[in-house]
Amino acid sequence: MQDSLLPALLLLHVLIMWTPAELPVAAVLTAALALPLAWRRRAPLPVFGAVAIAAAIQWLVGIQLPADVALLVALYTVAASAERVTFVAVAVVELGAVLACLRWATDGAFLTPFAALTAMIVAATALGINHRTTRAYQEVMRDQAVAEERARITREMHDIVTHNLSVMVALADAAGYAQPEKATAAMRQVSETGRQALTDMRRSLGVLRPDAARHPLPGIAQLDTLATQMCAAGLPTELEIDGDHAHVPATAQLTVYRLVQEALTNTLKHTPAGTRAKVRIECAAEAVTVDVTDTGPPIPSAPHPGNGITGMHERSAAYGGTVQAGPLPDGGWRVHTRLVFGSAVSA
Repeated sequence: MQDSLLPALLLLHVLIMWTPAELPVAAVLTAALALPLAWRRRAPLPVFGAVAIAAAIQWLVGIQLPADVALLVALYTVAASAERVTFVAVAVVELGAVLACLRWATDGAFLTPFAALTAMIVAATALGINHRTTRAYQEVMRDQAVAEERARITREMHDIVTHNLSVMVALADAAGYAQPEKATAAMRQVSETGRQALTDMRRSLGVLRPDAARHPLPGIAQLDTLATQMCAAGLPTELEIDGDHAHVPATAQLTVYRLVQEALTNTLKHTPAGTRAKVRIECAAEAVTVDVTDTGPPIPSAPHPGNGITGMHERSAAYGGTVQAGPLPDGGWRVHTRLVFGSAVSA
């Protein structure tokens, strides 16, 4: 609709301003210059060629028309959409400016109109190139945002599925050897863990559905429930939280929760029965320190980092932290990091 407005205005100008004797030729040339602009976004190069040919015919006929502005509009469209042929289009329009000034400049004053036309050509080209560059930058940023969101969802799914399945497997194994009443309690815990996994998955995938119900993200306050869940799965877990966490941003609290969840899940999966874990969270004014240790047997060499450790590094890096994960000198494993938020990030 907006691409048809300029041709309509130019044709209306011809009908109002030109005499009946000159009207047919002026109307035909104006239509040849302006009407192709209605298709300039779909076919910028053919439209530019059509307008340039119409302008050449106009020069041969010897009629000056306001519709010559169509050539600048077509040049802008080419510069905004086709990088390789922009120079050729500029050269064509600049040649037209030279010919127009040679033919219609009054009293031999060539330089002034030529400079004015050249300035308009440069402006149209610069605007088109700027539009193309801005559009390309926005596409890159959009692709980057999509990739980051996919990586975030992948990390969330890995943490949720790995943790909850590990807990459910441990509970199911324990139920097979327990007395009937304890087996019933273990299976009830399996059911609760499964429901929690579904809730967490709906929460994480809810961002993909605008109409999905929003669930609160887990944070430091939910670590107590996590520790209880790990104890029920056979990993006695001690939790210690120093400082007030109310001022910690929700996204940073989610990172703390996922780091602890992943560390405890790894302990549950890779250590024998009887292993104990300890989680210590220290909340300061602009940082949170996370320290998770266990009493597992000594590990001769660090295992190859999997998706869990990689995800921990990525989560921590978002807050300027570096995850230190490795064996302790006297046995056991330690995961340690410090997340920085607030004004301290830029310090």
